[in-house]
Amino acid sequence: MKTDPLATPVLFIDDELAMRVSVTQWLQLAGFAAQGFETPQPALDLLSPDFPGVLVTDVRMPRMDGMAVLERALERDADLPVILVTGHGDVALAVEAMRRGAYDFIEKPFEPDHLVAVLRRAAEKRRLVLENRGLRRRASGGGIEARLIGTSPAVAELRRDLIDLAATSASMLIHGETGTGKELVARCLHDFGPRGSKGAFVAVNCGAIPDSMAESELFGHEPGAFTGATQRRAGKLEHSSGGTLFLDEIESMPLAIQVKLLRALQERTIERLGSNKQVAVDLRLVAATKIDLLDLSEEGRFRADLYYRLNVAELHIPPLRARAEDIPLLFDYFTAEFAARHGREPRPLEPADLDALLAHDWPGNVRELRNLAERHVLSVGRSGVAGLLRRRPIGGETAATPRALADQVDAFEKRVIEQALERCKGDIKAVMDLLDIPRRTLNEKMARHGLDRTRFLPRG
Repeated sequence: MKTDPLATPVLFIDDELAMRVSVTQWLQLAGFAAQGFETPQPALDLLSPDFPGVLVTDVRMPRMDGMAVLERALERDADLPVILVTGHGDVALAVEAMRRGAYDFIEKPFEPDHLVAVLRRAAEKRRLVLENRGLRRRASGGGIEARLIGTSPAVAELRRDLIDLAATSASMLIHGETGTGKELVARCLHDFGPRGSKGAFVAVNCGAIPDSMAESELFGHEPGAFTGATQRRAGKLEHSSGGTLFLDEIESMPLAIQVKLLRALQERTIERLGSNKQVAVDLRLVAATKIDLLDLSEEGRFRADLYYRLNVAELHIPPLRARAEDIPLLFDYFTAEFAARHGREPRPLEPADLDALLAHDWPGNVRELRNLAERHVLSVGRSGVAGLLRRRPIGGETAATPRALADQVDAFEKRVIEQALERCKGDIKAVMDLLDIPRRTLNEKMARHGLDRTRFLPRG
């Protein structure tokens, strides 16, 4: 029987011919590249750290039983999924085997569909383990795959666009919801571009600077420029000369400072507060926002000329829910990172944990997932990921009570607006008509939920 060359290999060991033939044929029909073995050694000879499949073995066999097979298989790769097939009287033995590293056990007689379901979970775990190893190998080489982790088409496209734009000095605008990694993307633009080896990366959160301090923080000041200014201080624009200035939450910048920033970008010079002297600066500006700056400019809350100056090129970071296939991989990566940091053994994921990860809507995106991975590593007891998520409200903070009604209403409202944006392909007027709400109300709700209409525009 022909099998798909890309199908997951399954090595099935059983000394009973009828069982071996029937199970192997059933697995092949289910889409696995299954092989049957009468004795363990030929199957063990096929195992290596890069073996992409699953080993299934009977427990009661002459010469080498299932426990010995498990031990030898895990010597070749401690992360290899090994499933034991047991008789009714062997359940206690199988439980002991799981303590020693077996993935699961199945009791005879079993339904073929049950074996297939267990194998699919084991195959997915094996795929994640091998992908994670590949990421770590690439991480040692410092490539872009080590910084922007994921195998989804959305992340692959982001990496390609980023590398292409990193080679330029053009101003950039990064769009992305809270927690998607806008600063990480900005750092990659700097590190993988020509400025990465000769200039500094300077990050500023515009939303965290009081309006009264914004000019001094960005442009610097001379002694005596204001009360408490006792010495000259270079601002962030001057400090980042030769490198990259990253302005996060650019929508929070006061309009008066936007005027000065626009002039600095055009003239490539700045004036410190309290000085008339022009100081030349050579920087690449990368700005980030979670809302639509064009809509803000139409309302007079953001300068349109600055928007067009910033938006020479743009990158859109997909939310985590739009790259669901990356969630288990990212969680495994973060878990390994925190286990090493805190001196803990990584806690394996149960099937219910994986289901919970994929069912969650991740309002906090990758930042929330990373936080959950650390809590999973540090948690005591056996509540697992599903239990930790049940104790988390939508904002990502720990809580002992179920999600508040207001949080649930907010989540529902966000989902309705997202669906309308998707249906209308980012056309704000069409969304207003569909939801029967005025533009200002829609803009305020989109800003509160971190929704950017450009993410829903047709591509190409």
